[in-house]
Amino acid sequence: MQRTACPPKCPFGTTPHVVEPKCPGVVERYIDLSQFYDRAGLQPLKADILAATAEYQGHYKRAYRCLGAAGELRRDMTELLDTPEVGQRLAKRAAGIIARELKRPAQGEGRLEQRFLSAVTHQGTVTLWGTVGAQADRVYELVDQYGLAHRMLAPILTAGLAAGHDAVACPDPMAPDRLAHLVFPGLSLAFVTSTQEDPWPHRAHRRLRLDAMADPEVCRLNRPRLRFTKRVAAALLEEGVAALSQAKAAHDRLEQLYNPYVDFDSAASAADRLADQILALRDE
Repeated sequence: MQRTACPPKCPFGTTPHVVEPKCPGVVERYIDLSQFYDRAGLQPLKADILAATAEYQGHYKRAYRCLGAAGELRRDMTELLDTPEVGQRLAKRAAGIIARELKRPAQGEGRLEQRFLSAVTHQGTVTLWGTVGAQADRVYELVDQYGLAHRMLAPILTAGLAAGHDAVACPDPMAPDRLAHLVFPGLSLAFVTSTQEDPWPHRAHRRLRLDAMADPEVCRLNRPRLRFTKRVAAALLEEGVAALSQAKAAHDRLEQLYNPYVDFDSAASAADRLADQILALRDE
């Protein structure tokens, strides 16, 4: 079978890319990609394919465990330092920003979109800072090593939506229930969390040191605990990234085993036919 000149990718569904229809035949339908395999050609590679599959799945499990543990340690540090007094300081600062930046009311209630701007990848923590620059001329840089940014961003988001401004809320990839970044495209305004590992790379409209709002006495009394937490969380994050890199390498080997035995031309033709069917539905 022939392989296209395009960069080959493994065509079968691997976690988390598999989507099961909820109402097959009524709303969704199955698309059988297995017809494009050269099953006879793949049989001699069965042992290698099973080994590569088990390897990359094992690396992913380790990655999730390491990243999960790092996230729990970071949450422990945040809960230690996020005292009621700190919450009041952050709320007061947020109120000032709301009065200054969100005082132009729009019609109705704003629309909320949720998007991940940051991710932990096989290359480390990656943030699409260029996306922020493309949507906002004014960027507030929140310097935050302790995970306090969410307490400031949450009331700003609530006030912005209530004033009728559309917002893009960006969760923390290590704690998806907490905000890390916030963008109001219509106001050309953004708030980004800047850390030592992943700092905002440009000049900020305003730079707020949230670390300085932590209670100095709490920090002093818990200095050994904070040092331990930051050191171990960083080590776990590094291990998680290494495991993701190993998982990617194993998955790449799996694709290399499959690619010579996949009819990519026929798969592309089937995709074109399916696209035509979908576009026809739009015109009905």
